[in-house]
Amino acid sequence: MHERQPGTQSGSARTPNRTGVFLKKAMIFSRDYVGYLARQTVKHLIDAKMIETAKPAVLNERVGAAMIEELALEDRINDEVRVILEAFQDDMRKTGASYPEMFKKVKNELARKYKAVL
Repeated sequence: MHERQPGTQSGSARTPNRTGVFLKKAMIFSRDYVGYLARQTVKHLIDAKMIETAKPAVLNERVGAAMIEELALEDRINDEVRVILEAFQDDMRKTGASYPEMFKKVKNELARKYKAVL
């Protein structure tokens, strides 16, 4: 992930930079926005009579937590891809491998390994 974008809140993911210093990573979406998405999802499912609940607020929180967990998983996979590619950067430079193409391939492999849907 890149530097913290305006309007986002910092996530709890921490990864070392090239010097081994740990930096806090920013989530791709703010927690407020994820909460909004969770509320809208729950509302849609209730309105469509796909689910019933006596406690929509509790369900909103659970759905929001699940969404944040999924977003964090993708962030962790991206971080792992960067570490792997950094270890092979000299070989990639020598062979002329495309970083974006290799990033995509390694990310897909890790997603399969972790059974993640990205």
